[in-house]
Amino acid sequence: MLFRLSVALRAFSTCLFPFLLSAQTTYTLSSPNSALRLTIETKPGLNWQLHLRDQPLTVPAPLSMTFAGTGTLGPGAEVIRSETAATDVVRRPDVWQKSSAVRDNFNELTLTFRGDWGVTFRAYNEGVAYRFFTNFKGKVTVMDETYAFRPAVCWSFYFPEEDGFYSHNERIARRVYPAELNENRLASLATLVEVENGVKILLTETDLRDYPGLWLMGTAGKKGNLRGTFPRNPKFTVELTNRDLQPTDREPTLALTDGARSYPWRLFLVAEKDADLLANQMPWLLAEPSRLKDASWIRPGKVSWDWWSNLNLYGVDFRAGINTTTYQYFVDFAVENGLEYIILDEGWSETGNLNLVNKDLDMDELAAYAKSKNVGLILWVTWTTIDKQFDEVLPNLKKWGIAGLKIDFMQRDDQEAVNFYWRMAEKAAANRLLLDFHGAHKPAGLQRTYPNVLSFEGVYGLENAKWDAKKQIDPEHDVTLPFVRQVAGPMDYTPGAMLNYQKAEWSPVWGRPSSMGTRCHELAKYVVFESPLQMLSDSPTHYRKEPECLRFLSAVPAVWEHTVALDGKVGDYVAVARQAPAAKGGLWYIGAMTDWTMRELRIKTDFLPAGEYELETFQDGLNADRCAQDYKRSVTRIKSGDTLRAPMAPGGGFVAILRKL
Repeated sequence: MLFRLSVALRAFSTCLFPFLLSAQTTYTLSSPNSALRLTIETKPGLNWQLHLRDQPLTVPAPLSMTFAGTGTLGPGAEVIRSETAATDVVRRPDVWQKSSAVRDNFNELTLTFRGDWGVTFRAYNEGVAYRFFTNFKGKVTVMDETYAFRPAVCWSFYFPEEDGFYSHNERIARRVYPAELNENRLASLATLVEVENGVKILLTETDLRDYPGLWLMGTAGKKGNLRGTFPRNPKFTVELTNRDLQPTDREPTLALTDGARSYPWRLFLVAEKDADLLANQMPWLLAEPSRLKDASWIRPGKVSWDWWSNLNLYGVDFRAGINTTTYQYFVDFAVENGLEYIILDEGWSETGNLNLVNKDLDMDELAAYAKSKNVGLILWVTWTTIDKQFDEVLPNLKKWGIAGLKIDFMQRDDQEAVNFYWRMAEKAAANRLLLDFHGAHKPAGLQRTYPNVLSFEGVYGLENAKWDAKKQIDPEHDVTLPFVRQVAGPMDYTPGAMLNYQKAEWSPVWGRPSSMGTRCHELAKYVVFESPLQMLSDSPTHYRKEPECLRFLSAVPAVWEHTVALDGKVGDYVAVARQAPAAKGGLWYIGAMTDWTMRELRIKTDFLPAGEYELETFQDGLNADRCAQDYKRSVTRIKSGDTLRAPMAPGGGFVAILRKL
């Protein structure tokens, strides 16, 4: 009876006495564990503030949107309805990344304002988010959006600085300090902010649809404040090459879009310990659920990649290159090692015309050969060409049984470019094609809505080592990515170098590329880095000369049943445990990596189910500080709960595989 009365009173106050809501100007929303608290003020303007355990993480910051003909939504906002909700359910991803099940546990507050618009706020134990929605008729023109992040105390930023909006978003998230930022410095997402007591707040977005991506800039006022900025609609573009379509002038508008819709989620992921970021799944949870009725055909897996190694094969009795025999050799390598796919990268066809296949490549013969071996073929294409020719080349894609496309060189996330991603994801899904976006912006939810989108680049990955004269693709970068870029979603870093060097001996070589850091650092990337379409980037020749490492790479999964964040510090070291799917034996893997500092981690195994385990380890050899390829493999036994020692050389790594006895 009391419950019914309270519900009735709430409905009565909301529906019959809207003036009571008009009088209220402050609203609060707490996370399920009550540690985080959002405070929303509606007068004189709309703003938000975040507390952790009653201590302010931020100071009040405005939020608003401006529409042509409607004006700015936010100042003087009048609440006509306030609704709260709570959710605690388990979501099952069509394509796993960190886990096969994701807990969706949040409290929600929706404020609807006079004028047919509103804002929804959500509070998770792991962070908070908000998004605008409008219920306008017909099409609308978005002129601007106010996004502001104002930390109460700011220690530093991990700031992936950009030169402009036309970018592959391949940047180093360098640590910079508030005094160094100003209104002219620009960063792409995800960006990590360190506030008081070492708490980290990751800024990103999700459910980015029919709208430009969010970028960040410093401010001219209080140091440590960030403001949002957006690439506006292109007014003119110039096709510099058959892969580069660059805006040369822009309109004053952000988006021409439907008036009845919700807008992207603005995410603020909170971590009291750096390692908490490693298991945070809010970007996936807040994305639109899958639109596919049947996703059973989508097959994550590993890929043998041709381009990075420059097709360098040796010890073979044929001329290596872009030809039928070479790719049949790649197919054989995939079969021998249980790899699901091979990629035919640039050169298999004319870049600007996918109907003009390389004269040395018989696609009919190769496709038949790959099909007979149950190996999928993935074709590299540029975005401008596939956008023009998709329907034209689709019959060939079907005839050849192509499994997927690697689409490259977008270099933009204005509304026009974002719509390309969605258009291509939908077309590809309708024709059962997987997608891997290179030259791309960070993941922003599309991989949940269209789970055939398996991975994104948008990361300064190993391919850049071919020309990295500044030596930036290094272990320090590698142990920053899991806490920043990877939190936004899967990243096609393209690991797997079998030529490994310490920093002093390393130099970029286009035709025979290598990596900085030890062999075990490279192996550990396959446990630490997440991509449901994971590359083996080096030459099959190099892998075959390393049978112990190849056995590990053949067996390690590309997706995971369960993830446990063990330890880490941004830019210093990382350690994570993951359980393989049942189809891969349900084994547990541990991956750890360090920067250029030699260190030893103590890893507790209390996450393991009770019992005794065979422990196989790959660890840096005694001379790995001199010869980075030096490693030691060993097999022993442990019990769950035992502590493992993970010694790592400078630029080193550690891998463990645990099989229950």
